[in-house]
Amino acid sequence: MAEARVMPADLQAETCEVLQRLIRFNTVNPPGNEREAIEYLEAYVREAGFETELLAADPERPNLVATLTGASEDGPTMVYLGHVDTVLAHAEDWRHGPWAADLADGYVWGRGAVDMKNQVAAEAVAAVTLARSGWRPARGTLKLVFVADEETGGELGARWLTEQHPDKVRCDLLINEGAGSPFEFDGTRYYGVCCGEKGIFRFKLTANGTAGHASMPRLGDNALLKLAPVIEALRPGFSGYDTTAAPLLLLEALGLDPGNIPHAMERLAAADPLLPVIVEPMLSVTLTPTMVAASEKMNVIPARAYVKVDCRVPPGLGEEVALKRLHELLGDQAQGLEIEFTERVYGYQSPPRSELMGAIERWVGRSDPGARTIPVLLPGYSDSSHFRAAFPELIAYGFFPHRHQMLAETEPLMHNANERVDVRDLGYAANCYAELARELLG
Repeated sequence: MAEARVMPADLQAETCEVLQRLIRFNTVNPPGNEREAIEYLEAYVREAGFETELLAADPERPNLVATLTGASEDGPTMVYLGHVDTVLAHAEDWRHGPWAADLADGYVWGRGAVDMKNQVAAEAVAAVTLARSGWRPARGTLKLVFVADEETGGELGARWLTEQHPDKVRCDLLINEGAGSPFEFDGTRYYGVCCGEKGIFRFKLTANGTAGHASMPRLGDNALLKLAPVIEALRPGFSGYDTTAAPLLLLEALGLDPGNIPHAMERLAAADPLLPVIVEPMLSVTLTPTMVAASEKMNVIPARAYVKVDCRVPPGLGEEVALKRLHELLGDQAQGLEIEFTERVYGYQSPPRSELMGAIERWVGRSDPGARTIPVLLPGYSDSSHFRAAFPELIAYGFFPHRHQMLAETEPLMHNANERVDVRDLGYAANCYAELARELLG
């Protein structure tokens, strides 16, 4: 079963076609409506020889588990994971329709082109190309797990699968979203490999006052006005550094001093102003006010008003450090406020050194000589968290390698209008997934 290596040029056209088909399924979540996209993927991989199964908590929002076994099941189970739901899009804000999947100016345009139908397409095409060629794992198993409902927390997707059907998706190695767009620093090109995600500790801050008629503003005690200095105090977004292994290794790999993070951020900013914006949240608790509510009537001074804060905490840390950083920012402004945590999700991480990381490093070395990989932490959330929680020994990384679309271009497109991916990077990523499977499964 030793076929010639699959090269990006062989994979680009098909990955582009599959991505365009996926984008044309409107899977904005809510409501999701992922069934047609998942059924399309099931037919595509089943035809190549994968055993497929649809598992669903909601019949209209199924998840696909596709399995390719080989000569011996003794060996690792490797999963390529991806979600097919997307965030919303307003067509009037786009140069090309968000569900048209236009191929223009060397890009595929559309909602999901970066988050993350591009990766689903590349993973599927890589696996199907291997299967069509007659390749089967010499040891272990290759699985494709394509899920619904990531954008609202995975209750019907990855979380549900790992809790209700763990034996169907149990794995040793996993590739998902989270990193891979390169950047340059001091003359070297770097590819981030996401080793973990931050936890989510969202809370509500409530101020109390006295109601009254809005025509007589001094008659009541306006609770909404009490939130103004609170929101302003949260403007910096963080008050200090709470570091974990991956981002410290990132700084070391860049030749920066992890013992002097402010100076490291200055060095990054001098190279590219976007870099500290992306890196700093990996190193700290972040607190971002996102929603405010007060009076339900225009002419009533509110007796209660609240602001909701999206708080992200480094892996292994929790509510205590969130409160510590909150009080450091608010100081005396915290007096009289009610603090209520509305969501508690711990973050998880995988070791930054592993067999899988070694294989990624070797692929980067072959594909982009002189470039290096570095471990990073995802400031947001991904379905990898559910898999790490369910399978503590799992090695899970986020990696969709771009060769042409740099980090400074890719990152601002996430959840934004005019989302697009360089078509050349579709074949590049598919080649990565094909070669990783060959190396790790034989």
